[in-house]
Amino acid sequence: MERDLTTDATIAGAASLRINRRLAFVRWVRRTHGWLGLWGAMLGLIFGASGVWLNHRAVLKLELPAQKTLNAQLALPDARPETAEAMASWLRDALKLDRSANNMRIERARPVAWAEKRTMNDGGQRPLMQPERWSFAFGGPDRVIQVEYWVGNRSVSVRTVENGFFATLTNLHKGVGMPVPWILLVDTLAGSLLFLSLSGLILWWETNRRRGLGFAIFGASVMVTLGLALWPLQP
Repeated sequence: MERDLTTDATIAGAASLRINRRLAFVRWVRRTHGWLGLWGAMLGLIFGASGVWLNHRAVLKLELPAQKTLNAQLALPDARPETAEAMASWLRDALKLDRSANNMRIERARPVAWAEKRTMNDGGQRPLMQPERWSFAFGGPDRVIQVEYWVGNRSVSVRTVENGFFATLTNLHKGVGMPVPWILLVDTLAGSLLFLSLSGLILWWETNRRRGLGFAIFGASVMVTLGLALWPLQP
């Protein structure tokens, strides 16, 4: 009889330990879920509001409000910059900007496909060449300055877009003109969303006994998501 009581006590102690560990794990997941939700609350509002606009603007043909565009030509000095890096530095000073270019692209010279070949002095024929093209992007989410330069020209084309409040939010959403720290901050939001999704499933699994209904809801959401994602495009 003493052996049976000892065995029962051991089994009960092991079961109690497993329950305590499970409860401690559930408490940790719940607390972490809440703190991460608080961390990403502000970014979630920004990305949620701008995401709704971006999601519907193509279908409803919505235009961003309070967005102004200005096109201009900027004359180059007699000693034109010889490299794209030198041009970017000159543009920063000429446009009185406080930051360097966010993006710089160089398109090498190439033959023009639609043009006929031209006859040279030596009698040979060569294709008409499109000059090298440099493009630069400056500014941030509230103002974007795009500059285009065809090598050999005496001026550059400058396109300035002044964004209103909501247009600025959409640029924050897309990361237009944002520095590396902002990109890393958004990465923390993405990681938080992944954890919130997984921890939400864990909390549901550990605290809810109506698992048949839960599996049905989850399966239906998966089927609806896949069905809409694979929906054939309209001709």
